[in-house]
Amino acid sequence: QVQLVESGGGLVQTGGSLRLSCVVSGTTFSTQSFGWYRQAPGKQRELVGIIDSGGTVKYVDSVHGRFSFSRDNAQNVVYLQMNNLKPEDTAAYYCHLPNTPHWGQGTQVTVSS
Repeated sequence: QVQLVESGGGLVQTGGSLRLSCVVSGTTFSTQSFGWYRQAPGKQRELVGIIDSGGTVKYVDSVHGRFSFSRDNAQNVVYLQMNNLKPEDTAAYYCHLPNTPHWGQGTQVTVSS
């Protein structure tokens, strides 16, 4: 059974940083790509970026230069490092295994102005 469990969200001031983690189980982690998505209140869920099995990352323009992804294949964890956070980054952040119905439960990030 595939499980993705996010953690690391919280309340931070504008300009602050957070690191989100996604612990994955039930799949061959090292061969998989993983996506981070976010959903703000009243808005559709949107892609933040995807990290492939080799560690290459594609980001959406709105977070490029501020967010970075990494992965630890020994610990089966995907990380999302978020720097210089802005109020518009406020959302629930989700980890996703692409092309499957498997999502994490989400972790809330709130950026105060």
